[in-house]
Amino acid sequence: MIKPSLPGNEAERLAALHRYRILDTAREQEFDDLVTIARTLCGTAMGAVTLIDRDRQWFKSLQGLEGEQTARDDAFCAHAILQPGQLTVVPDARLDARFSANPAVVGDPNIRFYAGAPLLSSDGYALGTLCVFDSVPGVLGMSQADALRALSRQVGRMLEMRLLRRQIDHHQAEHEWYEARLAEYYQQLEQANLELSEQTRTDPLTGLPNRRALAAALSASIDRAGEAPPAVAIVDIDHFKMVNDIHGHSEGDRVLTELADVLRAQFAGRGMAARFGGEEFVILMPDTPLHQAELQCHCLREAVRLLPIGLPISISVGVAVHRRGDSAGQTLHRADLALYEAKRQGRDRVVLAD
Repeated sequence: MIKPSLPGNEAERLAALHRYRILDTAREQEFDDLVTIARTLCGTAMGAVTLIDRDRQWFKSLQGLEGEQTARDDAFCAHAILQPGQLTVVPDARLDARFSANPAVVGDPNIRFYAGAPLLSSDGYALGTLCVFDSVPGVLGMSQADALRALSRQVGRMLEMRLLRRQIDHHQAEHEWYEARLAEYYQQLEQANLELSEQTRTDPLTGLPNRRALAAALSASIDRAGEAPPAVAIVDIDHFKMVNDIHGHSEGDRVLTELADVLRAQFAGRGMAARFGGEEFVILMPDTPLHQAELQCHCLREAVRLLPIGLPISISVGVAVHRRGDSAGQTLHRADLALYEAKRQGRDRVVLAD
């Protein structure tokens, strides 16, 4: 284990940290929410907002573990603040000389994967991190890294807002000027929240809408449906596990992105294609009769078979048209049963729900 060194500007950094007067304050929902979003986007069991004090790492928010603080010498984040301009990503802490003998690696909670984005003060000092971590090794995709950086900037804005609110309390005579500044910060936060909301509705690998976005769109389509209710199709890549096992996960990711491009091209402007999870995708086709939905899915199946990716890829599809009185979940369940039947019949086919 290699103990973290001190930044060259440690005195100034500590002065900047103490200026915010946030150490040893109560937990706040706003910080917990950002950690939740970070964990969700990065797929980790644990996450935190940390601040590195003189001799300790203190948690403003901590999820997946219990505790208030740890020794600075044991903190992954004490290493992360040494590189204020970039993420620190540790795929497997057991293989990293800095952390292989760390108490949190060799013992509970058995940290393996770590990613931390430094929290910067308004004058550029690294105060701590927004970090995610897990007990299994992992990697961080480009979209996930961008999202983690965006979230860390939002934590920084929240710190600035706290400081600004305290200044307002001490300068009531100048309240109009400070209120204008506060409104500016709120506007920035609102814009950042809109951007984060968009990220939480998009699959980071394929760029397609995710399960959450699909659920909202399907419910809205059902509410708007008149005489022609929406159709849904669940698409599954046949024998996808063999692609990962034989060719590796990077090749599997390439297959997923290629299929996503076909879905995006075929259904752009005529519905929505979303990644439902793993190798499953869902197609929403508003105002589409069953025979037309079946035809579109057969066209999709043929397009996938002709993909020039050097691998024999096929798909199975289950199709259902929404029935009046059913919920969105019931419609998806009927499509899923049809998909199961397509697999039972030998795959590479389209099956219609009852």
